[in-house]
Amino acid sequence: MKRFKRIYIEITNVCNLSCSFCPGSGRRPEFMDEKTFTLILDQVKEFSDYIYFHVKGEPLMHPLLGRFLDISHEKGFRVSLATNGILAGKMKDLLLDKPALRQISFSLHSLEGQSDLSEQEKYLDDIFSFALDAVKKTKMFIEFKLWNLDGGTEHDLNAMIIDRMEKRLAVSVKEQEKEAKGKGIRLLNKIYLSRAEKFFWPDMKSPDNHPRGFCYGLKRQAALLVDGTVVPCCLDGQGIMNLGNIHETPFAEIIYGERASSIVRGFSERMAVEELCRKCTYRDRFDI
Repeated sequence: MKRFKRIYIEITNVCNLSCSFCPGSGRRPEFMDEKTFTLILDQVKEFSDYIYFHVKGEPLMHPLLGRFLDISHEKGFRVSLATNGILAGKMKDLLLDKPALRQISFSLHSLEGQSDLSEQEKYLDDIFSFALDAVKKTKMFIEFKLWNLDGGTEHDLNAMIIDRMEKRLAVSVKEQEKEAKGKGIRLLNKIYLSRAEKFFWPDMKSPDNHPRGFCYGLKRQAALLVDGTVVPCCLDGQGIMNLGNIHETPFAEIIYGERASSIVRGFSERMAVEELCRKCTYRDRFDI
């Protein structure tokens, strides 16, 4: 069995929205080139068969997205990507023709970035239309993410989102929630809804959460930023825990290096050794 369940690759840190829940990366805007992308795939292949186009940025904006998916397929990777869905309609034909794609996750809570009602409705309709075509014509899975609950309280936009979802997909979300046995709510064949509390990206200015805890960073996942920097997980969107860069050091050497090994040992002992990890509240979801 390969070491990582998934490896995140940030093919761009540029986004077409500015949402309150997603602070900017603070890094120079970049789009990954094909040489770097291919280098990454060649170096991570022995560690995972599953890659996720995610960290910061909007992957559907990348001009080489189709090429990247073709390269991934040629090298035997299964690809998932996270998107705000703004470009779903425009990119549908390209995406539905890419066998490497295993799953697309639509962050529906990105709707808060649009204020015009007609734009909101078109945005949702494009995404739901994409989902229905995707499961009909391909083998990919679709996930709708509503990660904006606040202590169990619904966000103001959720009622409209759910209503539109029920009409377009001809499902009852409430009925499907009753049947759900896990976190994912199965709406239709290969279409799921994920609902969760809103989370805050860890930040060095945030107060320490607590030192004890567990996380799957470097145990089940690792992430590579657009410039080739390796970080422990997909929530280090600023590259604070820079473990090394694949342009300078092989990926295998980086993840078995002293700093990476210290992080793994720490979480094995239920301790967060990195300052950013101590400020992260998302890891509370993994407390075991």
